[in-house]
Amino acid sequence: MSRYFDSSFGRFADSPALSLPVLVLLTVFATLGHFWPGWTDVFTAAEQQEEVHLGNSRMSRVRDEPERNLPDVDAVSLTDSDAVLVITSPDLFTPNGAAALRKMVEDLEALPYVNDVFWLDRVPVLNLFGLRDSPLPGPRASARQYAEAKQTAVDHPLVGGQLLSDDGETTLLLIKLDWLFVGSDEDVTEGLKEQALVTAAQFPDTEFEILVSGRVPMYVTFVNSQLRNRWMYQAIGHGMTIVMALILFRGLGAVIIVAGAASLGVYWTTGLLYYFDLQDNPFNDIVLPVLLSLIALADGVHLLVEIRRQRASGLTPRLASRRGVTNVGLACMLTSITTAIGFGSLALAHHDIVREFGWACVLGVGLTFLSVITVIPLLCRTPLARKLEKRHGKGVIDRNLGAIQSVITLVMRHPKQISTLGIVSTILLASTALTLRPDERRANALPLDSEVSQAMRHMDDVMGGMEHSEVRIRWPKSLDETDPQILEVVAAVTNRLKEEESLGHPISLASFVAALPGGGTLADRMPLVELLPPALKRAFFVPERREAIVDFRVQDLGIAYYGKVFESLEEYLRTVEEENPGFELRLRGSAVSRWRDLYQIVVDLALSLGSASLVIFFVLTVAYRSLRLGLISLIPNFFPLSVTGAYLVWSGQPLELASVCAFTVCLGIAVDDTIHFLTRFQEERQGWPTREAIYRAFTATGTALIMTSIILVIGFASVLFSDLRDQRIFAVMGVLTIGSALFADLFLLPALLLTFLKTDDSTADESESAANLSDQSPVPADTAT
Repeated sequence: MSRYFDSSFGRFADSPALSLPVLVLLTVFATLGHFWPGWTDVFTAAEQQEEVHLGNSRMSRVRDEPERNLPDVDAVSLTDSDAVLVITSPDLFTPNGAAALRKMVEDLEALPYVNDVFWLDRVPVLNLFGLRDSPLPGPRASARQYAEAKQTAVDHPLVGGQLLSDDGETTLLLIKLDWLFVGSDEDVTEGLKEQALVTAAQFPDTEFEILVSGRVPMYVTFVNSQLRNRWMYQAIGHGMTIVMALILFRGLGAVIIVAGAASLGVYWTTGLLYYFDLQDNPFNDIVLPVLLSLIALADGVHLLVEIRRQRASGLTPRLASRRGVTNVGLACMLTSITTAIGFGSLALAHHDIVREFGWACVLGVGLTFLSVITVIPLLCRTPLARKLEKRHGKGVIDRNLGAIQSVITLVMRHPKQISTLGIVSTILLASTALTLRPDERRANALPLDSEVSQAMRHMDDVMGGMEHSEVRIRWPKSLDETDPQILEVVAAVTNRLKEEESLGHPISLASFVAALPGGGTLADRMPLVELLPPALKRAFFVPERREAIVDFRVQDLGIAYYGKVFESLEEYLRTVEEENPGFELRLRGSAVSRWRDLYQIVVDLALSLGSASLVIFFVLTVAYRSLRLGLISLIPNFFPLSVTGAYLVWSGQPLELASVCAFTVCLGIAVDDTIHFLTRFQEERQGWPTREAIYRAFTATGTALIMTSIILVIGFASVLFSDLRDQRIFAVMGVLTIGSALFADLFLLPALLLTFLKTDDSTADESESAANLSDQSPVPADTAT
C-alpha cells in the first residue's frame, strides 16, 4: 500500500505543477460557493421551473381535495401565531392596565409588518346569540368589577390557561406577521418588544414585564446565535491553536505552513457545502469548521514534524518533502479514511441534522486531507521553511521527550499487568456508559440567557408550558355529527388529560359546552354545540372530517420525563377505543413525535458506533495485514469513548443528538494517533525486534502525538465558551476523548503490543532500550527501508 501511495501522492511533493491546478480549481469552486452559491442554477433553471410547476400542481390537488367541502370559516387558533408577547403585570385587571393593553395592541397592529393580534379581549362569545362582553371592563368600572372580570376570564375555557395565567398576572398577545413588510430579523424580535415597551411607558403607574417568544423569534434567536458563535469561537479556537503551535514549533514559518493547509481545507469545505445546501445545519455551521481545522492541524503536525526530521538529516527540501509524504502520508490517509468512516456512519441516523452533519464531515475530511498532503509539501519548498530544520529538537516537547522515558520503561517492565488493567477498566467504563438514557429539551438548542428561553421557562411555570400537543379523535361514518357519543368521548379524554399534573390546561369542544349555561347530561347538552360560534367550534370540531381535537400544553422538562405520561395516555386511549367501537384516538404533536423518536437516538448511536467500529477494524486489519494488530487497536480506541460515556453518566447528562454526533466524531479522532503509532511501529519492526521497534516508534511519533493532542484539546476547549449547551457538551466530550486517547496510546498500546504480539526479543535488555530513547539522535523515518 505504501508503494501505491508514494506513486500517487508522492508526485505532488515532487512536482508543484501537479498540485497547483488542483489547489486553484478547488479554491475557485469554494469561493463561488461562498459568494455566489446559486451560479449553477443557470444550468438547471428550466428543469427546476418544470419541477416546481409540477410540484405545485400536485400540492394544489392534494391540498384542495380534502378541503373543498369545508365552509369558509376563520377558526380560532392558539398555535399558528408567528410571535408571542408574554406580558406579566399585577395590574392587568385595573383601569390603567386594561387601557395600556388595549393601546399596546393598537400600536402593534399599526406596525406595517403586523397583520393582527389575537388576545383575551378578542375571544369570541361562547353563545352564538350572546352579546359581546369584553373580559376587560371599561375605564369607569369599579375595583370589584375588575376583580369579578379577572375571575371570569380565568374561568373562560379559551382564556384561562391559554391566553391568561391562572393567577391573572400573565397574558399572551398572539401575533401574526405580514411577511411582505418584514424588513429585518429585528422587526420580529426587538421591534415588537420595543413598540410594546414604548406604549407601556405611556402608563407610568402600571408595571409591565415583557418578553418576546414564539416560533419566529425562537428561530431568529437560534440562527443569530449560530452566526455569532461561528465567528467568535472559530476565532478563539484558531487563535489559541496558533499560539500553542508557536510555542510547540518555536517558529512562525512552521505555524503558517500547518495553519495555512488547515485553513484552506476548511475554506474548501465550507464553500462546497453550499452546493449541497448543508450550510445551515447547526453542527455544520460552528462545530464542523473547528473540528476540521483540528483534524487537519493534527495530520499537518505529523507531516511537518517528519519533513523537519528529514531536512535535519541532510536531505534537500524537495527530497525531504517527498520522503515526509512517503513515510507519514500513508498514516494520514488511513486516519482520514477511518475518521471519514466514523463521521460517515452518522449518515445512518434518522435525524436530518445528524445525517447532514455526517455527510458534511465526510466531505470535509477528504478535502482537508487533500489540502494537507498537497499544501504542506508545496510550502516546505518556499522561503517559509527556510529555517525549518534548525528548530528540530529545540521545541518544548522535543526537549522534554526523554522525560517520558520513565513512562515507556514502566510500561515495558509490566506489560501484562498494564494490559489487563486497560482491558478491565475499558470494560467497566463501557458498562457504565451503556446506562446512558436518551433525552431532549427544546431549550438546549437556544442560549440559556436568551429572551425566548426566559419566556419558555416562565410559560412552564405559570401556564403549563409553551408547546402544544393534542389528542385527535375520529368517529365512524355510521355516527351523525350530533350523536352524543362523540361529546362523551371528547369529555372523557379531556378529563383524563386534566388528571396529569405535567400537562397544562386541556381544551376541547367539551370545555365550551360545559361553560354554557344550563344543566343535564352530556347527551342532553350535545345540541348546545350548534350554539357555539363557528370560529370557536370549528377550532376543535370538524364534522366534515369526522374529527374532534383535544389540545393541551407540554412543559420543557425533557421529553424523557413524559415517557410514562404518554405511555399511560396511549393505554387509556386504547381502552376508550375498545369501549367505543369505530372510534380512532391518536396522540399527536411535536412533543409526542419527539417522544416516539427518542429511542431512535440510542439506535442511531449503536448503529453508527457499531458500523464505524467494524469498518475501521476491517480497514486497519487489511492495511496492516494482521488480524492481531486489528484486535489490539480496539482497546486504545474504545477506552477514550468509555471514559467519555462514563463521565456523562456520572455527571447526570442524558444521551442527546449532540452526544450521538460527539461519540462518533470522537471515535474517528481517537483512532488517529493509534494509526500513526502503529504505522511507524510496523515500519520499525521490519528491521528491529518488537521491543526496540516500540521505542523507536515512540521516538519518531511521540513529539507529533503529544503536539496534536495538545492542539486538539485547546481547539475543543475553545467551544466551552459557547452559550449553546449542545456545543458545550460536544466540546467537553472532545476534550475528554483526546486526553484519554493520548493516555491510551502512551500506556495501553505499547503494553498490548508486547503482551499479544509474538516477540523475538524477550531477553532484550530494557535499560539499554531505554537509554537508546534518551541518548540516540532521532531515528530517520526511512531507516527500515
